[in-house]
Order: sequence, then structure tokens, then C-alpha cells
Amino acid sequence: MNDQPGTTPEPQAQPESPQAQPQAHVRTRRRPGRYGIAAMAGAAILGVSGLAYAAQAGNAPTTTASKTTTGLPTQSPADRNLAVLPLDRQAGSIDQAGTTEATAAQEAGLVYINTTVDYGAGQAAGTGMILTSDGEILTNHHVVEGATAITVQVVSTGKTYRAAVVGYDSTHDVAVLQLEDASGLTTIKPDSAHAVAVGDKVTGVGNANGDGGAASAAAGTVAATDKSITVQSDAGSGPEKLSGLIQVSADIIAGDSGGALYDTDGEVIGMNTAASSGSADVTGYAIPIGQALTIADQIESGTETSTVHIGTTGFLGVQMAQSAYGQSDGALVAGTVEGSAARAAGITRGSTITRFNGSSISTAAELSDAVAKVDAGKTATVSWTDSTGTSHTATVTLKTGPIG
Repeated sequence: MNDQPGTTPEPQAQPESPQAQPQAHVRTRRRPGRYGIAAMAGAAILGVSGLAYAAQAGNAPTTTASKTTTGLPTQSPADRNLAVLPLDRQAGSIDQAGTTEATAAQEAGLVYINTTVDYGAGQAAGTGMILTSDGEILTNHHVVEGATAITVQVVSTGKTYRAAVVGYDSTHDVAVLQLEDASGLTTIKPDSAHAVAVGDKVTGVGNANGDGGAASAAAGTVAATDKSITVQSDAGSGPEKLSGLIQVSADIIAGDSGGALYDTDGEVIGMNTAASSGSADVTGYAIPIGQALTIADQIESGTETSTVHIGTTGFLGVQMAQSAYGQSDGALVAGTVEGSAARAAGITRGSTITRFNGSSISTAAELSDAVAKVDAGKTATVSWTDSTGTSHTATVTLKTGPIG
């Protein structure tokens, strides 16, 4: 199994009755069709940046926004007149009133980002912007979160590349990708020197509806600056706040995330990130380009902080029984993922992991934290007791996991 996201075979869950568990989302990354993670009901996949992804039965509707897939905000006190709609739960594509096809100049420097998510059970699409001629890409973290493979298409040429994640800041919803074997690409023209003002005319351009083809251009005006919105993470971490945003009266919709917000000079002043849809009007939100580029520079420098993660995420590949979260004598394994380090080591359903890389493990949460400290491609020791009571210890090499 290759550790590069663009070439990683899609792992399959081991448990004998895997079920696809579709989930509803309300963000501006487009997730076409019905999809879910292949996992046992009442179980969780462990090892994605140390996070446990719970499999939930059914398709519970959600009316709050979720930052990590489409970025739609929940209703803040100032926005109570806006009804947040679950865009990708609506049938078919979403119409954008008053939009046009983007011009060649607006498409220059843009890419479409397509990801495989949920261990091969689904796909998602968004937009990105080219920062360097050799293929460094700026996008939202939520566009690539959960991805196990990423392909990027340059809009102006149609050429497609595999991409790897350089790093990301989930707190500020920024990620940087690097295309494989790219050169001579046209870059965006950012404008972070001039202040954005209310009333300025703008155009949001991106991969609306995630359907490829010509980019969509949504014209509007700046309605507010330094705006804060609340977004809900579908990883279960609770609501989070994005601050300092540009609020626009433009039809920013699913698929536009990571795209360009242009001023009248054709320069990029923001990165499309979120939208709130009412009965007739759409309010869009963009991260100021200066803010996004500052974070991108930090990622490019390899400086890891409490919010910035550099490189790939390690993946052990064990599926934990939900009951294991309350026990105190180890992490109980419900199954393993095909091609994973856990499967290669011989860890099986019914095993209990008791140590990982020198740390004693009492619960699945402790195992999650321990796995999060080991990067993809690095080795670690794992100790477990199998279902017969026999003890084992092995050295494993963590694979590249879905982006955290």
C-alpha cells in the first residue's frame, strides 16, 4: 500500500456485515449521491489523526452547518433571518440565480479538486487556487478532510494531476496541496494590500455543484467585513467559529469552497468558504486572501503548531467496538481495515490493544491519542491480547490515513 494519497488503494473494513451509513451534510464542498463509511453499526474507525470516526445508523437530518464538508454556517444572532439549508440533501443540482460562466481570465489559476472519502464509499468535490507554477494549491481544509485520494484538474487546460497534502489548519479552514510532476502552471493574482470595503463589487468563482465543466461566476457585493460565523464539525467536536471573514451577497454554493473571490481588477481578495441559504437570497463568506496566505506560508515552512498540521496522517487501521470507550483494560477491536498496519500485524476482531509505542492503553480514546503522535510511514510497537488470551507484540509501519 503506497503512502501517497493519490495512489493509495481503498481499504475495506474486515467485519463480516459492513454497512454503508449515509450522513447528511450542509457544507460547500459538493458530495454527490448517497455515501457513507463502510463500517459496523456501533463501531468506529480509529487512526485518522488519532480521531475515531463513529458509524451512525440511519440518515438523521441535520439543520446545522458543518465546516468540514461544505462550510455552511449555523445561524448566529445576527443571521437569524437566514434559514440554513442542507444543500447536498436537495435533489439534483442547485440553481444559482444571476450567475454566469466564468471568463477565461477568471478560470486562470483555478483547479477543481476531487476526493475519494469514507474509505472508498463516497466522493467529494471542491475548488482550489494555484499558488506556484510547480503546483502548490491553496484550498479549504474541509474540501480535503477525510480524503484517501485526491486528484486535481487545472480548469484552464483540463489536465489532471494526483495531489498530496502538504499540511492544513482545520481551525482556520486552510489547506495546502502539492501536485505531482506539475510545471508551468498559471497562478492566481492575489490582492492583500488593499482593504476590502462594504459595497465593493466582487465575483465568486468555483466548481459550483461539483460537476466540472466551465467554472461558475456569481456576482455580488461585499455586505460586511471581519465577520464571524459558527460552523459545526461532523467529526463530533462541536461547533467552531471562523472569524475575520468577508461576507458577500453572492451565490456561493456547494462545490465553490476553495475558489476565488475576485475584485473588479480581477485580483483575488478572498477564498470562498461558506454560505447560508435563505428562501430567496444566498449569503456567502470568504477567508481574506491575506489571512489564507499567511497560514499557507506557515504550512510551506514546515512549522507545526497547535493548529497547523504538517504532512500526512498516520493510520493504524483498527475498528473499535463502541463499548471499548468506557472500558479500562485496553481498546477492544471490532475489526481491521484491509491493507492496514493492524491487519498486517495480525490483529483480529476480538483482540484488545494494551500498549502502543510505549504508552499503556486503557481505552480506545488513549489509543487514538497515541496513534495521532506517529506520522504516516513511521514505525511503532503495538501490543495486544487476542480473543484466546494469547499476548502479542509487533512493530508496525503506519500507512497514510484519511486527512484529519
